[in-house]
Amino acid sequence: MIELDFDDDGFRRNGAPHRIVSGALHYFRVHPELWDDRLARLRALGANTVDTYIPWNFHELPSGETDFTGWRDISRFVRTAERHGLDVILRPGPYICAEWESGGLPARLLATEAMGLRSSDPAFLAEVDGWFDAVVPELLPLLGSRGGPVVAVQVENEYGSYGNDAAYMAYLRDGLVTRGVDCLLFTADGSEDFMQQGGAIPGVLATGTFGSRAPERFEVLRRQQPKGPLAAMEFWIGWFDRIGQPHHVRDVAETAASLDELLATGASVNLYMAHGGTNFGFWAGANHSGTGPETAGYEPTVTSYDYDAPIGEAGELTEKFHALRSVIGKYVPLPEGGLPARPPRLEPRRLERATGRARLLDSLDALSTPVHRPTTEPMERVGQSLGLIHYRTHVPGPRPEMPLRIDGIGDRAQVFADGRPVGVLDRNEPGGTLPLAVGPAGVTLDILVEALGRANYGPQMDDRKGIRRGVQHERQRLHNWEIRPLPLADLSALAFREDTGAAGGDPVFHRFETGVDTPADAFLALPGWGRGLLWLNGFLLGRYTEEGPQRTLYAPGPLWLPGRNTLVALELDRHAEALEIRDEPDLGPTTRAPSADY
Repeated sequence: MIELDFDDDGFRRNGAPHRIVSGALHYFRVHPELWDDRLARLRALGANTVDTYIPWNFHELPSGETDFTGWRDISRFVRTAERHGLDVILRPGPYICAEWESGGLPARLLATEAMGLRSSDPAFLAEVDGWFDAVVPELLPLLGSRGGPVVAVQVENEYGSYGNDAAYMAYLRDGLVTRGVDCLLFTADGSEDFMQQGGAIPGVLATGTFGSRAPERFEVLRRQQPKGPLAAMEFWIGWFDRIGQPHHVRDVAETAASLDELLATGASVNLYMAHGGTNFGFWAGANHSGTGPETAGYEPTVTSYDYDAPIGEAGELTEKFHALRSVIGKYVPLPEGGLPARPPRLEPRRLERATGRARLLDSLDALSTPVHRPTTEPMERVGQSLGLIHYRTHVPGPRPEMPLRIDGIGDRAQVFADGRPVGVLDRNEPGGTLPLAVGPAGVTLDILVEALGRANYGPQMDDRKGIRRGVQHERQRLHNWEIRPLPLADLSALAFREDTGAAGGDPVFHRFETGVDTPADAFLALPGWGRGLLWLNGFLLGRYTEEGPQRTLYAPGPLWLPGRNTLVALELDRHAEALEIRDEPDLGPTTRAPSADY
């Protein structure tokens, strides 16, 4: 049995003074067969605790059922941490941020306009009750009071950066307590007075989130919470990357000095991230700096969540690992024994040509069942959460060349007239149009919308995907649409042919094959290609784009098979020939992480 509580001087674990030295490591960003390896590396860093979010939308299946098996087996992850001598901090939401799709909220909550997300709106609270009813029973056997390693549970996440609905926060606290969560509860908010005020709950421990200048940040916390332990529940030691911007890194010596400064105050810490992992599939989130969902300022997150963490995306023990370990060793005992070796990697090779191709527009019947609507509708209203979505209508003619406009794109639309590419419209250019002339027989208009991540932070979380409002040809609104959700969860029905061409602007699936003797980690590159998605043996590794910064996708060893392996790239824009298997990552040109200033 473990009891973590606190008095005026600090934390106490089973009655003895205790300092939490935690590292964030998200089970949903690490292949489950690698949980043991990554947790061993975290313990070797000197951490005595592991912290993870629990994303609601990761556990809620498209069927509506809630799943806690396989990759979603939170109990297995927690028990694995326990075997490594780690205490566990859980952050079950309902909102998590984490640069994760929609901040962990299910996309179906956006199917109606009226729901007040992250508020005491009864409709939202009813949804939260459903989530708590599902997740809390999974957590109860893991709590320290019942012999498990879980010592603390977070109530929401950085709520003071979003709102100040005290009734909502109290409802979440009470919802956890009445369902049996009897461990330490806490909030975590930015180190500004208004953020701490907005996220505070009477009787619940407040902690801070920041990346530097710990004594100054803790002064803010002390103004709001005069007594009790000081803790940085997120101490940002790196940063995440956005499509089209450089890869963020934080200087090793500066990071180590900032951590030393924090620990010298006597405070506890959670390193965010100790190991970042990967935004596999469509799970990468986005930020939005604009004033509304249809204004510029949308910034999607890349597939890698390496975060310039001390334990790299593929388990590397970096220079930062050794520097931070030396600092941690000044304040808590380091574990005995040697450090884990680098995981093995495949030998580099180049796959020169695809063994077959399939045009997306020719494969719609194999990939989806259409629905028919008088107007375009966003993904959420046709029951889709993730992926691409296709819209088709017939435009009568003849018509002279007139501008075609899409109102409310989420997020990038490729337009085709009778199968021929017309151009691309992007949500960051909300006034953009494409010229479209129509002959006497009319034209079949196809629009393929690529949904990138839903906003995971800030006021623009009503981030609906697909086409939110409609399509106009000059001033005329176009009606009578065939809509095809394309979650692309199963590609087995695709008919690959060697003689299928691949023209620029025409989305095409490319199949590659390669043999592997002994599965191991690898990094996949598509030099000369434009943008798209990449699957390994049916598993979606994530997105690639020539915009960068990321130039390779991580392919963990457990996804490879002894013998024949199949790779499928859906290239949306510019096709090339070869795919490369590499033994080193390339996350692109670098820039200084802003966490050093936060």
